Amino acid sequence: MALRTTNRFRLISRRAARALLLAGGAAALAACGGGGERPEADLAASQVTSIGVNSYLWRASLDTLSFMPLLQADSAGGVIVTDWYTNPSNPNERVKITVSILDQDLRADALRVAASREVMQNGSWVSAPVQAATVQKLEDIILTKARDLRRSAVS
Repeated sequence: MALRTTNRFRLISRRAARALLLAGGAAALAACGGGGERPEADLAASQVTSIGVNSYLWRASLDTLSFMPLLQADSAGGVIVTDWYTNPSNPNERVKITVSILDQDLRADALRVAASREVMQNGSWVSAPVQAATVQKLEDIILTKARDLRRSAVS
């Protein structure tokens, strides 16, 4: 199962990378056109949707969560669900993350991150609260990576 998930992740990562390369190539070709007007491709680059959702948010989400095992990665629906992850330095706590990309535009409100946390108590996992700052920090990391990817593709 882990091998299948890893191969699936690699396939999804390759597709997302391919979409980014195509978007960057299209923007570069559009920029080569003559005239003093700003090419429309620069404006459209924030809406790269060959995978169903904004590819910059998608790729940034996959990159950010790459250390966690994936349960589901649906590029058409824009949903990434991780399996439980236990930090080796804190084996009595585990987290699970769900990322939803809600729009084709690269905007802060197009991204939703939800986290679940459990702690070990008396030999069983018990649900525990997740600090809101943790989810906010994860959203900020993903958005920053997505903006960096877009800047790289457009320039």
